[in-house]
Amino acid sequence: MHVREATTDDHLAARSIFDVAMLQVPEFHRAELLVAVAGGDDEPERVVGALAVHADGLHEPGEIEAVAVRPRRRGQGIGTALVEAAEARWTPLTAEFDARVKPFYDALDFEVESVGDGRFLGTYR
Repeated sequence: MHVREATTDDHLAARSIFDVAMLQVPEFHRAELLVAVAGGDDEPERVVGALAVHADGLHEPGEIEAVAVRPRRRGQGIGTALVEAAEARWTPLTAEFDARVKPFYDALDFEVESVGDGRFLGTYR
């Protein structure tokens, strides 16, 4: 598995992964997309995870809009690899999320603060 910038051919697979996770990405067409891809060599590549970021450019502040992994591939470090790849591209990197995914961002050393209504803001510098 490796992480790379999404091509236009990856957009349908990324949108499908976000839909299965019930995540909406406002202005999907304007988001920067990273994908985690399995396969290669003798087998076809398959998108197994996706991350959408809104940013004004490389090494500028970025806001994670969504990160999702195919259900059968969860728990294999794919989400972590996607966020780590995003951290290398955008600084600082932020994400707003609910309590159910707070442990994920805590484990990635995001500074997390409550923003009310069960929502949190995480920042990685």
